[in-house]
Amino acid sequence: MLFESSRIKLRKMTIEDTDLYHQWRNDIDVMQTTSPNLDIYTFEETKSFVREVILHSSTSKSYIITVKDSGETPIGVISLIQIDNVNHNAECIIDIGNKDYWGKGYGKEAMQLLLNYAFSEMNLHRLSLRVFSFNLKAIKLYEKLGFFHEGRSRQFLYRNGKWHDLLHMGMLRTEYV
Repeated sequence: MLFESSRIKLRKMTIEDTDLYHQWRNDIDVMQTTSPNLDIYTFEETKSFVREVILHSSTSKSYIITVKDSGETPIGVISLIQIDNVNHNAECIIDIGNKDYWGKGYGKEAMQLLLNYAFSEMNLHRLSLRVFSFNLKAIKLYEKLGFFHEGRSRQFLYRNGKWHDLLHMGMLRTEYV
């Protein structure tokens, strides 16, 4: 199966995932390393975002990451956004929302499944992502997966009393192994 590894499955996100996504989206610890905006969202704002931006967009695909050996426990969301079918490129986003699963390699497995799908099934030529300069674990993971540093937006984010850069990384299909 395309969206399955030995430990995880990716399944298409549905409106029924709104409650769970709302919890993750409002967890400051989860959003600290991935979102430039640490606002607290109402349930209606999250529901509208899921319905309009995630589920009904022709330029994005979002999947819930579930752990197979724990009764399909949802642990995060992974997406391709800004899908450009003319130029064959997209941007990757991942959030492991369930903190019990942080640092255990689930993000790497999910990214590998997404990369394989994007390059092999969707025939994309290029994938990109953005990561905050203080998120060293994520940067190391992306480098291991084969992403290259392509640029930097200096002092993009003010977090915890300091300015941080936004790093731009990318990978071409020919670089994916």
